[in-house]
Amino acid sequence: MPTLIQEKTAQAISILNELNIDCWLTFARESAAGIDPVLPLIYGHHVTWQSAFLLFRTGERIAILGRYDSDNARNCGAYDDVIGYDEGVSGPLLDVLRRLDPQQIALNFSVNDAHADGLGHGLFLQLLAYFAGTPFAERVISAEPIISALRGRKTSVEVERIRQAIRTTAELYNRTYEFADPGMSERQIGAYMHAQMDALALETSWERESCPAVNAGPDTPIGHLGPGDVRVETGQLLHFDFGLRQDEYCSDIQRVMYFLAEGERQPPEAVQRAFATVTRAIQAAVDFMRPGVLGYQVDAVARKVITDAGYPEFRYATGHQVGRSAHDGGGVLAPLWERYGETPKMPLEAGQVYAVEPGLFVEGYGYMGIEENVLVTEAGAEFLGEPQRELIVK
Repeated sequence: MPTLIQEKTAQAISILNELNIDCWLTFARESAAGIDPVLPLIYGHHVTWQSAFLLFRTGERIAILGRYDSDNARNCGAYDDVIGYDEGVSGPLLDVLRRLDPQQIALNFSVNDAHADGLGHGLFLQLLAYFAGTPFAERVISAEPIISALRGRKTSVEVERIRQAIRTTAELYNRTYEFADPGMSERQIGAYMHAQMDALALETSWERESCPAVNAGPDTPIGHLGPGDVRVETGQLLHFDFGLRQDEYCSDIQRVMYFLAEGERQPPEAVQRAFATVTRAIQAAVDFMRPGVLGYQVDAVARKVITDAGYPEFRYATGHQVGRSAHDGGGVLAPLWERYGETPKMPLEAGQVYAVEPGLFVEGYGYMGIEENVLVTEAGAEFLGEPQRELIVK
C-alpha cells in the first residue's frame, strides 16, 4: 500500500495535468527555522541545505538535496530520481530543468493562501539568481492552485485520520461535560481538558494556550484567547472551542452547555431559540455545500439564517478548511470582505473538509457558538462526526 507521501505526490502530478502546468518546484532550506507547509505532504522530513523537489506533469519526480539528507528522500519512496550534492544545488537543478525544459515552473508563493506561501523572499531571490542567464526566470508562476488542490482534496487515508481526531475530541468533550460544574473557573476546565489530552499523548490543533477556548457566561472575551478566571455560573452558557491533532491531522469543534438556574427545569426560551437558530444555520450551509458552489455562497446561506432570525451577523467566516492544520488554507466559506482576498470565490471540491461555525451572542447568557467538521462529497456534504443537535443541559 502506498504511503501518504507517495499518494500525495502522485495526486500532485494529476493536479499538474489538470491545470496544464509543466513543473512544480518546492525550494527549501534549513526547514527547522521555518518549514514550508507543503513539505510534510511531499517529503515528510526537514531539510538542512538548499533542496529542490520537482514534480512534472509528465510523471517525473526528482529530489535534489544535500548529500546527508538524500537518503531520507530515497527512503520515502516518492521520488524516482534522488540527486545528492556537496558544493551547491544550482548545477544539478539547472541540469534537470534544461533536460526537461518546462514552460511553466510553479513556485510556492501566494497572495491569498498562507499554506501556499512557503518560499521565503530571500530564497526566492536566490533561486532567481540561479536562473539568471536562462529562460527559466520568465517561466515562474505561483503554485497556489496546485497546493490549494493538494491540501484540499483529502485522500481516504487523510479523511480517516480526521475522523479519528474528531472521535477522540468527542470522547474528551463527553468527559468534560461530566466534569464541569458551577463555581469552576474557565482555567480549571481548560486544565482538565489538557490533562485528558496529555494522557493520550496528543497535541492541540492550534496554540495550546488558547486551545481550548472556554467561555463562561456573558462577561468573558470571545475569540482566540485562552481560558481565564471567570467562573461558571448557573443560568448561563458555557462555550468551548477545541481541537486536537492525532496522527498529524486535526479536528476543530465548538460545543455549548447550559447550567440550569435554581428553579429552572429547562433553558430559557432565548437560549433555546439561539441554539435552534445556530444549528439551523449549520444545517442550511451543509445542505447547500456541494462541488462547484463558491465559498461566499455557502457563507451567505448560513448568514441569512442568523440575520433572518433577528440576530446581528457574525463578524467572521462561516467556515474554513481543516486538515493538517485547524485552518488548512485554500478556499473559505466567507463573505467578500477585503481580509479574505480571493479565497471566498474558490469553488468547493470533493474531498475538502470544512469546519462550519456560525454563531451569535445571547444577551445575558453568553456565546452560542457551535462548530462541525464536514466532508464535501461528489453528491453534497456529510458530517464527519455526530453533530450537536441538542443543547447540553446540566
